[in-house]
Formats: sequence, structure tokens, C-alpha cells
Amino acid sequence: MLSRKQKYFLLKFFSMLSVVRGYNILLIVIAQYLASIYILSPDLPLMDVIFDINILMLVLATAATIASGYIINSFYDSEKDLINRPIKSKLDRLISQNTKLSFYFVLNFLAVILASYVSFRAVVFFSVYIFGIWFYSHKLKKLPFVGNLTSAILTITPFFAIFMYYKNFESVIFVHATYLFLIVSMRELTKDLENIKGDFVQDYQTIPVTYGENISKLMLTVLAIFTLLPTYLLLFYYTVGYMYIFFYTATALLILFLILLWRSKTKMHYLILHNILKFILLAGVFCILLIDVSVILKRI
Repeated sequence: MLSRKQKYFLLKFFSMLSVVRGYNILLIVIAQYLASIYILSPDLPLMDVIFDINILMLVLATAATIASGYIINSFYDSEKDLINRPIKSKLDRLISQNTKLSFYFVLNFLAVILASYVSFRAVVFFSVYIFGIWFYSHKLKKLPFVGNLTSAILTITPFFAIFMYYKNFESVIFVHATYLFLIVSMRELTKDLENIKGDFVQDYQTIPVTYGENISKLMLTVLAIFTLLPTYLLLFYYTVGYMYIFFYTATALLILFLILLWRSKTKMHYLILHNILKFILLAGVFCILLIDVSVILKRI
């Protein structure tokens, strides 16, 4: 039986885990390692990648930076989240704003220290990344187009840390990055549709608030169509192994997404659409394993 003090500690722990979205950070860590093994350094021995201390430092610095980003985002969006996510907001508010800010600065300092182990360029990279996240949360998030574009760029930025380390400039990497960018952009715009009520009340000039739901749906349709180009290139011009299963499935899900999109009117409808895109992103991470199913045996 847990004591009252232990229960209080657990509540605080889960509150902070909710604020920093620990599950998202874990997913990004896994994605960085899988991208390193299968896409960015396909010719290196497996153990050289897994036990590379520089990669570990970059991944940990990324995790610390993203966690701090979620904290500062929660700090600025606290009033809006009371409207859009009342249950999550109540859990997040178990941690005081002062405590959140303290964690924010500690995590940013830790990220820079970890990056300094790798190189001065890594320190500059993460310093700029930290500033970019803060500036987005403080100013850019409330602007149409600019906010969505910045959010999508910041989401895929962690992979450029690994990309810069390996200095692998093969075109297939940019095609993968383009596909990821388009899906993330769709997710951000769908989130804006889902959160339109809170954004309107708090005077966030998002695309749905400024231009309406129909224009937002049209933009999502265009973005979905644009995903066909990197999909076609990856399927017919590059070697993706059994990952073709993912791209065909994802295309089918995007068709379903568009059908449901033009019938959607409520927050619940947009939440379902948001979850479809989150599933595509989640599946995409683990389906990297399908690029070469024998890679583990061949590279040990």
C-alpha cells in the first residue's frame, strides 16, 4: 500500500512525464538510432553505430532539448490547453510554473553540456535549436503559415544533428526527409483544426482561425497529394526493401484521411484524423527496420 507521500510523488512524476511527453521523446530516440543504422550509415558495422559515444551524446542532447521544448510550450499554452485539453491540463498543472521553468533551464544547460562532448558545432546547433523552439513557442506559434512551417521544421531538426555527424549527403535521405516533413506538416495543420476553439479564444492566428476550415482542408488535401512524389521516388528509384509495405499502406491511409477530412466537422472528427497521421509517423519509425531485414545479422 502506497503512503500519501509516495502517491503525491507519483502524481508529480506522471505530471512531469505528461508535460515533457515522454512517449514522444522515446519515439524520437528510437527513430534517431534506426535512421543512423539503416539510412545514414548503412555501411558501418552495427556495433560501431550502437556504441558510438558521440551518437549517444547527440541523442541525449536531443531528448533534453525536446523535453525542454515541451515544457516551454506548455508554459505559454497553459490557458489555451485548459480549453482544448482540460484533462491533460489538470494533470500538467500539478507541477507549478516556477518548477517547469527551472526544469526548462536545467534541461537546456544539460543539452549544451552533452553536445559539447561531440564538438563546438554541435553546441552551436543545439543552441540555435533551443532558441528556435523558444521563439516558436513565444511568438511564431500564433502566426498562420509561419507557425505551421516552423513547427514542422523543428520536428524534423533532431535528425539533422545525426545527418551532420555522418555527413551523408545521398539524395535518398532528402527524399525521406521530404516525406517526413509533409506528414508532420499535415499533422500540425490537423492539430490546428482540432484546437480551433481554444486558438480562437486565445487569439492564436492559426490557419483555421484566420482562413477557415475549408481552406485548411484544401491545404491538407494538397499536402497529401504532394506526399505521392517522395513515395513514388522511394518506391521506384531507391532501394527501400520491404518498407514498400509501409508506403503503400500509408498511401491508403492518406486516402482514407482525405475522405474523412471532408466529412469532418467536430473536434472528435479531427482527433481521429490526427491519430491517423500519428499512426503513420509511428509506423514509419519502426518500418525503417524493413529496409533490410537481414541488416542485424550481416553487420554484427
